[in-house]
Amino acid sequence: MTEKHPFLSDRYEVAWSSLDVQRLQNDIEHALELAESRVRHIEQLSTEQVSYESVAHALEGCSEELDRAWSIVEHLNNVMDAPDLRKAYGEVLPKVTAFYSGICLREKLWTVVRQLAKNQTELTRLDPVRRRHVEELLKDFQECGADLPEAGRKRIAEIDHELATLTQKFSENVLDATNDWEMIIEDAAVLSEMPDVLREIARENALRKGHGTEAQPKWRFTLHAPSWGPFMKFVNDAALRKAAWQAANAVGRTDPWSNGCLIAKILSLRHEKATLLGFANFADHILQRRMAKNGTNARAFVQRMREAVTRTVPGEVKELEQFRAQQLGLDNPEPLEPWDVAFWSEKLLKAHYAFDEESLRPFFPINQVISGLFELVERVFGLRVVERAVKVGSEGPADAVEVWTESVQFYEIFDTDSGHKLGAFYTDWFPRESKRSGAWMDTLRSGCFGENGEPNELPLGIMCGNMTPGSRGKAALLTHDEVETVFHEFGHLLHELCGEVHVKSLNGISVPWDFVEVPSQIMENWCWQRESLNLFARHHETGEGIPEDLFERMCKTRNFQKGLFILRQLSFGIMDLDLHIDFASDPELGEHDLDAFVKRSTEQYRPAWKSPSIPLLHRFGHLFSGAVAYAAGYYSYQWSEVIEADAFSRFLETGVLNPETGRAFRREILAAGNRREPMESYVAFRGRKPTLEAYLARSGMEATPESAEAFGA
Repeated sequence: MTEKHPFLSDRYEVAWSSLDVQRLQNDIEHALELAESRVRHIEQLSTEQVSYESVAHALEGCSEELDRAWSIVEHLNNVMDAPDLRKAYGEVLPKVTAFYSGICLREKLWTVVRQLAKNQTELTRLDPVRRRHVEELLKDFQECGADLPEAGRKRIAEIDHELATLTQKFSENVLDATNDWEMIIEDAAVLSEMPDVLREIARENALRKGHGTEAQPKWRFTLHAPSWGPFMKFVNDAALRKAAWQAANAVGRTDPWSNGCLIAKILSLRHEKATLLGFANFADHILQRRMAKNGTNARAFVQRMREAVTRTVPGEVKELEQFRAQQLGLDNPEPLEPWDVAFWSEKLLKAHYAFDEESLRPFFPINQVISGLFELVERVFGLRVVERAVKVGSEGPADAVEVWTESVQFYEIFDTDSGHKLGAFYTDWFPRESKRSGAWMDTLRSGCFGENGEPNELPLGIMCGNMTPGSRGKAALLTHDEVETVFHEFGHLLHELCGEVHVKSLNGISVPWDFVEVPSQIMENWCWQRESLNLFARHHETGEGIPEDLFERMCKTRNFQKGLFILRQLSFGIMDLDLHIDFASDPELGEHDLDAFVKRSTEQYRPAWKSPSIPLLHRFGHLFSGAVAYAAGYYSYQWSEVIEADAFSRFLETGVLNPETGRAFRREILAAGNRREPMESYVAFRGRKPTLEAYLARSGMEATPESAEAFGA
């Protein structure tokens, strides 16, 4: 099958060079045929033949080849976008969507699943994990509309097909619009405050694009985060910052890459699907099996968090306004323009806190950060990570692992006690024009454990980012924020690779969406502890650790403008919920009402800058780059952060590198997957339900009377 259908190869390590885009459609269609035949076999089972093995377990593996191939195709679409791939992807996407979304809408299959779920004799003989699997399978079908009449099921399938197409187009528009803009700086004075390493990266970027020479340099900036972020912080020309700010906010708003019509249609289709399934809105539909349970509870959480944080925001805004007025010799402070906020915040950080965020960059060469991270997880969680040699293309050492581009690396992870290999993963850390923005973890293969306590199927993961690249052949030096991002994504990876559930669909990251960020966000804490920083924070030239005075200043600034940051996250959360609860349910609202609606929705979540902020809705991939993605679930970031802050307080009590606590977290949280309710897993680790106290304390906020109450109860 490998030669005839390269995308369906069962090789664990992907042979990327064999994946000819011209073969993609044929391979996916063959995988669909295999999956379809297996599903039909299950549908034809007699009542006597219905068992856990013949139904639930069989369904787990019926689309094995398709799952494997489609994960590879989607990954390539994310990191190696090209016209031929985009065309081939678009041709097969409707067929793949129709198969996956149609599984739970097949009447004969639903009949067989219900027979299994009602067979008490069969259920009684199952262990608790398999019984939960059957329960979750039943809910999957009900949630997708299996109980609807034929016309309703048909409409659900049509909606899923259309959503897949619309959300793919949304993502393509964001990528194309982002790549379309550049700014070429010819006056070096404009960049006088920009750190040398960032200025050099911009100069090299310009040279690669044919701008400037070695003798007469120019500097190129783009809308990709490692370029745009420093531009807004360090360019000392407000007019240029305004132009870059406007360009970023124009992504997804102007032809030929306008997303407004797509957003309105996506919201409408999601709402229609929810109402067909008997829910008042999409939020209630999508949250019914998550910790929040419904849109009302999620919105109440966001509003509760806003009340806690808004006490600190006015002071942060006033401090910034007064600092700017003082620096410019103004008699009276005045509101800042939104394109000036990052610039003056950076100056305030340096002046009042004697801290320059760039002063940390020399201590975080990426390879050192990665090796220190691996040492940390070995000490704390009992995991050993081993790097493998890589090659681009099939030529090279036989033991080298193929990768899709030269900057990609490959690693294997082992349990230190048993020596068992738990899985492997690729890393792809630097931006390319063919790669989508942001950072993410994904899986190419899901895994599961055997009942003998040994890994049965090994997971294969991916970590991707858009970090600041190195210049002139030197190692990439990361910001502290980028270090946190690496740790964050590795937390997701650990969750997937450390799963010990013997049902694949309940293993790893297959947990409710508002719990999935707990393992990732808790990892960020080790980027702030002296004991863990000593493992990897070493100057790239001298090898010295972070000086104590710099470390202390860094810690003092951890909550610098924390209120503004949290309020911004909450504004995204309330915008998301309001769009899916209120906007989508109002038939009189359409594309041209989006901005006005979002401004009203987030009015209490926006600082009073001089010019109104422009909602990032039209480029907000979290909400609109997939049929569901983070839709009605963006609140999850703050929800999970409250839980992980409480969880990390146990490490603070017992020692941040305490292996006993680390093993407990691995056992009760990482390994448990979805074999039980997430709150049960949390209580098993912490001994109680979480409260707000640890989160408020870490964020430098005052405790409230309600903060000691159990959270998520």
